Amino acid sequence: MLINRRFLLRTGAPALAAASLLPAPVFAAEQKKAGARDITVRDVNGLAVFGGAGCNVVALPGPEGALLVDGGRAVNAAVLLKAVSGALKTKRVHTLINTHWHPEQVGCNEAVGKDGGVIVAHEVTRLYLGRDSHSALYEGVIKAVPPKARPTKTTFNTGSLEFAGETVEYRYLPAAHTNGDLFVHFPKHNVIAAGGPVSAVRWPVMDYLNGAFMHGFVRSYEILAAVVKPDTIVVPADGPTLTGADIVRQKDMYEALFKQLFAHFNKGFGPKDVVEARPLKDYEAQFGDPAQFLEAAYRSIQLATIPY
Repeated sequence: MLINRRFLLRTGAPALAAASLLPAPVFAAEQKKAGARDITVRDVNGLAVFGGAGCNVVALPGPEGALLVDGGRAVNAAVLLKAVSGALKTKRVHTLINTHWHPEQVGCNEAVGKDGGVIVAHEVTRLYLGRDSHSALYEGVIKAVPPKARPTKTTFNTGSLEFAGETVEYRYLPAAHTNGDLFVHFPKHNVIAAGGPVSAVRWPVMDYLNGAFMHGFVRSYEILAAVVKPDTIVVPADGPTLTGADIVRQKDMYEALFKQLFAHFNKGFGPKDVVEARPLKDYEAQFGDPAQFLEAAYRSIQLATIPY
């Protein structure tokens, strides 16, 4: 018989204690302030992608202001918004979509909210931004943001909006990187802003203490693979872009890993055993050491599926 992961987390089952065995968080609490020269901008199929503020920020100009996907760290908000205004010739941000609630994504929320902008996110993101949180990926406490910085429009699954004469679509990626991930699709530009679950050059990180688990991670790649075309440009939370064909290849890789992890689970493996088995050794040259990703992915399975 299987115990539902929500029941497990409510009752504090022993597997939760294993979380404390994870190595040091991958993100220190450093707050690097970007200067004007640190902010970069490049054209991606007619959209502007800004780098240097803490994450990739996708932008589309409109007559009433700009639409942004994600906003970098709060410490970089002023210089990022100035760069957006200068590059797009807009005076304000009309709409901001948060792909999830981590600090690298929501740094512009307060400035946009105070200026009357619309902030769109998954409902889970709104809830997390309203309370103090802990994460295996960060040191210390992630503090709640002020009310003006919280999303004003939320979804549980899908949504869309009209902006600058075109349709912008967004959809839930279930339990992929957090439990409140969205991807944003710009069909006219053949571009997807995929957020935290995707990377071209390193293994993604899974905030498994805040909703990410391997079942949802794989399902999210299946969703993305069904939406992309081979030449779709996919913008991850950070780093270089991918193509739709890359997403399909990664989906196949993660589906195969998922099956391997369950085989290890049924053999009674622990997280260190999985890391030592090197199930991703064929991809280490491209993405680097997968130890942290494997450990988080496997712990998420342990938290989600406890036999008795």
